[in-house]
Amino acid sequence: MTEERAKVLIIGSGPAGYTAGIYASRANLNPVIYEGNQPGGQLTQTTEIENFPGYPDGVQGMEMMQQLRDQAERFGARVVARLIDSVDFSKHPFRCVDDRGDVVVADTVIISTGASAKYLGLADEEKYKGMGVSACATCDGFFYRKKNVAVVGGGDTACEEALYLSTLAKKVYMIVRKDYLRASDIMKKRVAERDNIEILYNCNTVGLFGEDGVEGARLVRHLGKPDQEELNIQIDGFFLGIGHKPNTDIFKGQIDMDDEGYIKVNSPYTSTNVAGVFAAGDCADPIYRQAVSAAGTGCRAAIDAERYILENNL
Repeated sequence: MTEERAKVLIIGSGPAGYTAGIYASRANLNPVIYEGNQPGGQLTQTTEIENFPGYPDGVQGMEMMQQLRDQAERFGARVVARLIDSVDFSKHPFRCVDDRGDVVVADTVIISTGASAKYLGLADEEKYKGMGVSACATCDGFFYRKKNVAVVGGGDTACEEALYLSTLAKKVYMIVRKDYLRASDIMKKRVAERDNIEILYNCNTVGLFGEDGVEGARLVRHLGKPDQEELNIQIDGFFLGIGHKPNTDIFKGQIDMDDEGYIKVNSPYTSTNVAGVFAAGDCADPIYRQAVSAAGTGCRAAIDAERYILENNL
């Protein structure tokens, strides 16, 4: 077991973590970034990104994350391809232990562990990831202009995804397990007013099919009941709208979170209820969940950490 001291420990990578690393490095804080079990975050699972500023021709997700990582390292951030397993925020400085048992004693911590989209658990979701399967309509909807798509889910998230896609796609199916939408009344009303949204109630997705990408979905209506029936729909895109889970389990009991596990921050700052601990990106953002907004909060978290260090003579 080794032990090292850091002025700034960044837990998690992605746009928020790497941007925090860039800003903290330029402030001569020598940050240490623990990338976690998905270096680069969710965007490394994305093919082409077209809505991040500065890339007029688009960029591959893996390429953009590597560029952000390189930029952070250029200014002096030390990137560690490992995982922080446990933290102790009960006293200052903070003690954080990684998956090899090594300890980082940190004056400040920036949490940027992100959130993971919820999937149905179908093998076909993995098979067609980046080839028609997406968990972000805002990110990928543009690729389905004038095409047929489906959104799984019946809550506000699914309705928001379907409404956004309805402005681009020719037809949007909503695949809903129950015989009603769980969404708020205003969202139900908005969906009902869109002529190109069709709701398929009492339906479960059991598979996807297609040669070089998604061409359709296999559904079962009234699954497990006497009137069970199978049906296929022809679609080009399959969107998950069943929510996200913030990657914050190791911080439970250490800092304040909402009922879903998103870290609470003292807006407009990125500070948490524990002085010296800050949160950036999707782990503290149940609303926007965009790369550019995550990068922005990474910048703010680094500036907040710098001010905390200066004010406390650390």
